[in-house]
Amino acid sequence: MKDEENKNNLPAQTEGDQENFDDLTFVESTEDGEELPTKDVTKKLREELKACRKEKEEYLTGWQRAKADYINLQKELDSAHVNSSILTKEKVVERLLPALDSFEMAFANLEHWEKLDKEWQDGMKSIHKQFLAGLQNSGIETIEDSGVPFDPGVHQSISVVETNDEKLNHMVEKVLQVGYKIGDRVIRPAKVTIYEYKKQ
Repeated sequence: MKDEENKNNLPAQTEGDQENFDDLTFVESTEDGEELPTKDVTKKLREELKACRKEKEEYLTGWQRAKADYINLQKELDSAHVNSSILTKEKVVERLLPALDSFEMAFANLEHWEKLDKEWQDGMKSIHKQFLAGLQNSGIETIEDSGVPFDPGVHQSISVVETNDEKLNHMVEKVLQVGYKIGDRVIRPAKVTIYEYKKQ
């Protein structure tokens, strides 16, 4: 009970007391019992702590920079791998284009096509479908739709067909040569004729 009363009678610690705390000189004893001032020791410990914190920040900054560099390098390698894959596919398609064009020309020449035996026709169509299926499975698409808006990014205009229907203005009238693309990358634009509106 007396201890609690004595505790309650102690003066309250003020902010000034806390500020003066750092200026106090502490003492510690050597093995011989000699008292040594520790103000210098405290100062040295603070300096070492400050140096440790600075070193920690440097290590942390270096680690974060290394991590960012690694992520950027990984993205570059992934991008290079994708580009390499696309270029390889593009080269393959370019080498196949003459054969694919020959199929298209054979189908378009109705006079000679109709003279072929029905089994020959079916066989050629089957081989052509296999070609296209292989390309599609590799992510290669054909550009062969008519009746769509002319897009200079995927179409090459060969000639113009006049029309009095304003709705058809700058629409693809016919595809003369099929185009090919990989995603947004055009291997060869489709050669087309387009409508051009002429007011009567």
